Amino acid sequence: MRRLRLCAVLAACLLSGPALAEDGGTAFDIGADAFRAGRAVALERPGTDDLFMAGETVSVSEDISGSAHLAGREVTVDAAVGGDLYAAGERITLRGAVSGDATLFGRALRVAGVGGDLRAAGSELEIDGPVSGYAMLAGEEVRFDAQVSGDVSLAAERVDWGEAARIGGQLTVYEKTPGTLEVPEGVAAESRIVRREVEDWDGPRPPDWHRAVVGFLLGVVGIAALGALIAALVPERLAEMRRQILERPFHTLWLGFVTQSAVIGAGVLFALTLIGLLLTPAMVLLAVAGGFAGYVVAAYAFGVGLFLAFGRDEPRSIGERSAAAGLGALVAGVIGLIPFLGWLFVLALVLTGVGAITLRVIRPAFFVGDE
Repeated sequence: MRRLRLCAVLAACLLSGPALAEDGGTAFDIGADAFRAGRAVALERPGTDDLFMAGETVSVSEDISGSAHLAGREVTVDAAVGGDLYAAGERITLRGAVSGDATLFGRALRVAGVGGDLRAAGSELEIDGPVSGYAMLAGEEVRFDAQVSGDVSLAAERVDWGEAARIGGQLTVYEKTPGTLEVPEGVAAESRIVRREVEDWDGPRPPDWHRAVVGFLLGVVGIAALGALIAALVPERLAEMRRQILERPFHTLWLGFVTQSAVIGAGVLFALTLIGLLLTPAMVLLAVAGGFAGYVVAAYAFGVGLFLAFGRDEPRSIGERSAAAGLGALVAGVIGLIPFLGWLFVLALVLTGVGAITLRVIRPAFFVGDE
């Protein structure tokens, strides 16, 4: 049963998600800044300066004086934002006024008013309020029914110009065939319209979910292949590291934290000297390479732990080891998508793998004596 501790830790993380959702998520404040995370989160505290929120549904109904950083499946802002706004999600609705700039990425976006510049990319865009600065818009269907004081860069398949549509500066249109998009004279005079091919667009682009899914799956396949390669080259050493992780996950996690801290700290100390400054990039590279190797080893161990948890035997063939590494990478990647908790789990997985590698290669005396 000791080999299944890591799976128990996973179960605890998964069970804590619904609990956080029922309790309203995780919330803490530092000074006038507010941090919120959970399944359904909302800002209820007045007098907030900067705001950071992530969840399945995110809503802001209290004015904030600073900037807002929002991420969720559905993001709704009904209050005023005194600074800049950054939001990403499946559906984003801005009814409150944004005094600064607004940068938005999602599928369906609706914007009321922006006091600065607007940068937005999505499948469906609806601009209902005035924009005091410039606007960079990319989407399949754009509903433009507002006044933009500055320049506008527009890449869209279809545009519906409303009665209130006005562009004070230059309108640059990016099209598959330049000249096909009709622009009413009341929106912008022909002398202020520049037409270019869509390949020249260098602004924000709508999220490519197909590419994201393919990239995620390719990452899982890559981790599975690396795990299988390591298992083929050094099967006994990988098996030893896997047993250390499954039997003593918290020990290896702590050792991984100490190891990465030492490497990163050494890089900082080297940077304080003129001669040692040359070694700082090497220490950074070592930390990154060690973290990636730790993730591969831990993902393999995690996959084996899941195999054992479901009553399967330990993998012995290359195919079974590849399947274990792929399963561990897949489940870890899915957990990593959970707001707030996901990146903590992935970080713990990386440090656990680093600890197992350190224990196998260096064998610190204080850990050997504890075995």
